[in-house]
Amino acid sequence: MGVEPENTLRSFTAAQEAGLDVIELDLHLSKDGALVVMHDTDVDRTTDGTGAIADKTLAELRALDAGRGERIPVFEEVLDAVRVPLQAEIKDVQAARALAGVMNGRNLAGRVEVSSFHDEAITEIARLVPGVRTALIGSRYHTDIVERAVAAGASTVCLNIRRLTLEIVEQARKAGLRVIGWVVNTQDHLRLARALGLDGATTDYPEIKRTGRFTA
Repeated sequence: MGVEPENTLRSFTAAQEAGLDVIELDLHLSKDGALVVMHDTDVDRTTDGTGAIADKTLAELRALDAGRGERIPVFEEVLDAVRVPLQAEIKDVQAARALAGVMNGRNLAGRVEVSSFHDEAITEIARLVPGVRTALIGSRYHTDIVERAVAAGASTVCLNIRRLTLEIVEQARKAGLRVIGWVVNTQDHLRLARALGLDGATTDYPEIKRTGRFTA
């Protein structure tokens, strides 16, 4: 998030207070199997530490400063800290299985949508969590992203707005898919999202929703 240390409880609380409809977060597995909330595969960019998340235990990760004294949260902490719906991005099948355990244990299928760049991770979480909503993410994609999403059982495609075209939006609509654009941080991108009739947009800046200068 652009106004607070990203993927921290502080940022998620700020997003909720700003009135955003859904909070997106990223999940990785620690060395000892905890679902930790961080975008990158390593801790170098956003903490005072170095090294891969997968090579560190939860205790080692929790000892790091993630910005302004914040700690790297685990998924369950975010669930308890905010009330709004969540979109949890997973990186692989192993993370899907760990997330499925939490979701089934806390009956979260109605609150948490699961997204991934990886088709197999989407297929796996859908198999393990009955009724879960899933989204396939695309960055450098082509029109086959719609076919891939349908094959994986996704109900949404989350697509890089810099590559998004009306053709892809129309194909997604015909397939019954919702379309979310990312990352919408500028007035021009917000105008494009509205012109394409998208179902929603991911942003790093809550004021894009509430500030008049961001209206199309």
